[in-house]
Amino acid sequence: MLNYLTVPVTPFQQNCSIVWCDETLQAAVIDPGGDLDLLQKEVQRLGVNLTQIWLTHAHIDHAGGVAELAQQLDLPIIGPHLADKFWIDGLAEQGRMFGFAHAEGFTPTRWLVDGDTVSVGHCTLQVRHCPGHTPGHVVFYSPEIGRAFVGDVLFAGSIGRTDLPQGDHATLIRSITQRLWPMGNDTVFIPGHGPESTFGRERRSNPHVGGT
Repeated sequence: MLNYLTVPVTPFQQNCSIVWCDETLQAAVIDPGGDLDLLQKEVQRLGVNLTQIWLTHAHIDHAGGVAELAQQLDLPIIGPHLADKFWIDGLAEQGRMFGFAHAEGFTPTRWLVDGDTVSVGHCTLQVRHCPGHTPGHVVFYSPEIGRAFVGDVLFAGSIGRTDLPQGDHATLIRSITQRLWPMGNDTVFIPGHGPESTFGRERRSNPHVGGT
């Protein structure tokens, strides 16, 4: 069975998630944007073995700690989609722009595309390419536990911003309605910021996508 713990990191309070297989205790970390000491303490407290880094997209609050963590622990970097390469290449500039510590660029071990899967221990999650917030944004979905790790595509009561380079509002709405809603109203999603919600709740009440 897949389990997870969400740990807010960076001044942006970005929801980094540690996900692990209960049977093998192998773990992956989704979007380690920073505060690596805190993340590694949580990994130790949980008693799991961190084996991979998964990345939804390459904005600095999600990707700023990736290169350092991968180097420290010799971890493969999985994701995002190749269309976010320009954001990875510009991490140092992103750091200067948003007042973050210096962040190194990196080359993912594996780029992801829609329909891929990722696995940790005996648990497999589906990959959905959900552009709009960034062109290479991906989402990780576990039908086993009815959870989706959606990064900055959708929030409780809001949606991802589309005013940064290569963001597109119409594309984001299509990603939400065509890639997320089919996962089912009861699916709980873990957004990149703020509290969890369900797709059904957002379909009913989110002012940006309610009624879709």
